[in-house]
Amino acid sequence: MKKFGLVMLSFLFAATTYGQITKQGHVNTNKFKQLKQELPTPNLERTASGKPGTAYTQQKVDYVMDIVLDDAKTKITGSETITYHNNSKDDLEYLWVQLDQNMRAADSKTPDISPNSIPKRISKNRFNRAFPEERFDGGFNIMSVTNKDGSNLSHTINQTMMRINLLEPLASGATFEFNISWWYNINNHRTDGGRSGYEHFTENNNNNYVIAQFYPRMCVYDNVEGWQNDQFWGRSEFALEFGDFTVNITVPEDHMLGATGVLQNPKEVFSKQELKRREKARKSFDNPVVIRTQEEAEKIEKSKATKTKTWKFIAENVRDYAFATSRKFIYDAMAVDINGKTVMAESLYSKEANPLYGDHSTRAAAQTLKTYSKYTFDYPYHKAISVDGQMGMEYPQICFNPGRPDLPDGGYSDRMKYRMIKVTIHEVGHNFFPMIVNSDERQWTWMDEGLNSYMEMLAELDYDKDFPIVRGYPKNIVRYMSGDQSRIAPIMSKGDNVYSFGSNAYGKPATALWILRETIMGKELFDHAFRTYSQRWMFKHPSPADFFRTMEDASGIDLDWFWRGWFYTTDVTDIGVKGVKKFTTKENNNIVEFVEDSSAGLGFADTNDKYHYEITYEKPGGLVMPIIVEFTYKDGTKEKKTYPAQIWRYNDKEVTKVFTSSKQIESIMIDPDLETADVDTSNNSFPRETSNKFDKFKQKMKG
Repeated sequence: MKKFGLVMLSFLFAATTYGQITKQGHVNTNKFKQLKQELPTPNLERTASGKPGTAYTQQKVDYVMDIVLDDAKTKITGSETITYHNNSKDDLEYLWVQLDQNMRAADSKTPDISPNSIPKRISKNRFNRAFPEERFDGGFNIMSVTNKDGSNLSHTINQTMMRINLLEPLASGATFEFNISWWYNINNHRTDGGRSGYEHFTENNNNNYVIAQFYPRMCVYDNVEGWQNDQFWGRSEFALEFGDFTVNITVPEDHMLGATGVLQNPKEVFSKQELKRREKARKSFDNPVVIRTQEEAEKIEKSKATKTKTWKFIAENVRDYAFATSRKFIYDAMAVDINGKTVMAESLYSKEANPLYGDHSTRAAAQTLKTYSKYTFDYPYHKAISVDGQMGMEYPQICFNPGRPDLPDGGYSDRMKYRMIKVTIHEVGHNFFPMIVNSDERQWTWMDEGLNSYMEMLAELDYDKDFPIVRGYPKNIVRYMSGDQSRIAPIMSKGDNVYSFGSNAYGKPATALWILRETIMGKELFDHAFRTYSQRWMFKHPSPADFFRTMEDASGIDLDWFWRGWFYTTDVTDIGVKGVKKFTTKENNNIVEFVEDSSAGLGFADTNDKYHYEITYEKPGGLVMPIIVEFTYKDGTKEKKTYPAQIWRYNDKEVTKVFTSSKQIESIMIDPDLETADVDTSNNSFPRETSNKFDKFKQKMKG
C-alpha cells in the first residue's frame, strides 16, 4: 500500500505539474509558420502571387542634358531639362531630387557618422585621406532651378536631397518640366575614394575619367515607400526611375569616350580607320577587335588637344546614366549573339591595364551577357562596356572595374586575373540587377548585390569551369555566420546599418540562393522560378515580398521557413548525430519483436538478414535545414539519404528516424559535401572516431 501510495502521489504530482504547464499560453514560434506578419498585405498593385497587379504604376523621368568636362580644371558643368511623368494615382505636392555629389561637399555630414580612432601606423595615402589639410569640396554648386518658362523655381536643399516646391500639386497623369544647371569639382577617386571621379597619371599629365552621379536625379516615388527619402551616406546605393535620356558630352577632341546610350554621331567622333574597325567588331563573335590600339593611344596621350568635340547619345528606358573618357583609352569590342540579336561587348582601358584587359575584359563581359540572358531574360540593350576604372561600380550599359598587371615582367598573376574577371562579371551583371530588375538599392542592398552575386557564380563557371569562387559556396559563409552575433545582422537589414557589408549583402544571400537551387528546390524548379521573377519585374520596381512570393508561386514550394531563417534571422545551421541504437528482430507466431543490440559501435553481435538503426539527429543550430546523411557500409559502398527540412516541424531540437538496410553500416556522416553551411561539423560523424576522417575531408573541400 505504501508503495502504491507513493506511485499514485508521483502520478498526481506529475499530472498537476503537467496541467500547470499546459495552462501557460504562447505565441506560434514554429519555424514553419507562414510569413503573414512579415510580408505586406497583397493589393491590386502587388499581388499575393508576387507579380505586378492590374493597378501597378511607376513614374517616368526623361532627361535632356548638356555636359562639359573641363580637363584642365577637373570640373564638370551641366544643364538639364527634366520631364517628370506622374503616373501614380496620387497628386504630388512636391518633387524630390537626389544630389548625391553633396556627399563630397565641404560641409557634408558623411565623415561625421562613422566613429574612428588614431592608429599606431598608417600609410601616407591613407593619412592624407583621413587627415586632409583642406577638405575637398566636391558637392554640387546649383546655379539655377527654373520652370519651363525660365522663371525661378522654389527649392530647398537638405544635404543630398533637394525638394522642388510646386505652386500647385502635380495631378495624377500630369507632367512637369523644369531645368537645373550646376557644376562641381571632380574628385580624384584614387586618393579621395568614391564611386566615380578621375585617376591621375603623372606621365604626360593625363587623367582617366569615370563619371557617375554627376547630375541631379529624381527620387523614386512608389506605393511601397512613397518618396525614397534616405540620404546618401556613401555605401547603400540608389533608387531610380526609368526614362529616356538625350545627352551631349563635350570633352577634349583627342579623348575616347564610352557612355550609356546609342551614339548618334559616330562619324564626328571616330577616325575613318576606327569606324572600319567598329564595323569589323560587329561581325566578330569569337575574338575582340581592337578599335583604338595601344600604340595609337600612347601616341595620343603624349600631347593634349586644345579643341573639343561633343559626343551625342540617346538612351531609352534606362534608370541612370554614366560615362568614361580619356585620351589614354585603348578601345576594343566584339559581338555577342543573344538569341539572334547582336549585342556589343566593349572595353576601354589604359596601357597600364594591358595585357590583362586586352586578354579578358571584353571576353568576360560577353560571357556575362550570355549566361545572365540564359537564366533571366535576353539582354535588351545594344551594348555593355567594361572600363579600366580601378573600382567596382555599375551603371546601365557601362561599368568601372579594377585589375592591372602585377608581375615584374608586365604580366599578371592568376590571383589578379581571377579578381579582375570576377569583378567584371559582377559589374556587367548588374545590368540585369538592378539596372533592369530595378530594386531599391538604398533600402534592400541584397536584392541587387545578393542576386547578382549568385548569378555571377554561374557566369564564372561558364567562363572557366575551375574558376576559384570566392562568395556563394556554403562552406565559404560559415566563418561569417558563426561569428560574433553582436556584429551580425539579418539579410533583411539596410546596408548602411550592418557591420560586414560584403558578407551580409553579397555572400550570405548568394549562398542562400545557391542552397535553394542545389539542395532544396533542385535546378529545374529554381531556374524556372528565378526566371519568372526576373521577367515579371523587368523595368519595374520589385520589393522583397515580390521576390519571395514569386519564387514560391512559380515553383509550387512553400519556402516561408527558408526566407524566415536565412533572411530575417541570424540563426545558423548545426545538425549532428546525437546517438544510434541497433536492433535485431525475432519472429514468433506472426509477431515481430525488435531487440536492441547493445554491442559497441555500429557492428552487430549477431548477424541478421536486415539491419535496423534508430538514429537520433540533433539540431543545436537555429536554422531548419534538410538532414543530408551519407551511410558508408562495411563493404565500402555508400548511400545518401536526404530528409526534408520539414522533419523538424514537431521538434526543433532533435528527431529520431529509423533506417533499415540489408547491409551493415560502418559510419554515418551528416552533410558530407558541405551543402548547408553547417557551422560545427564536430558532431556530424558517427561513430565519433570517424570525425578525424571528416576533418580531413573538410580540409580537402576548403582547398
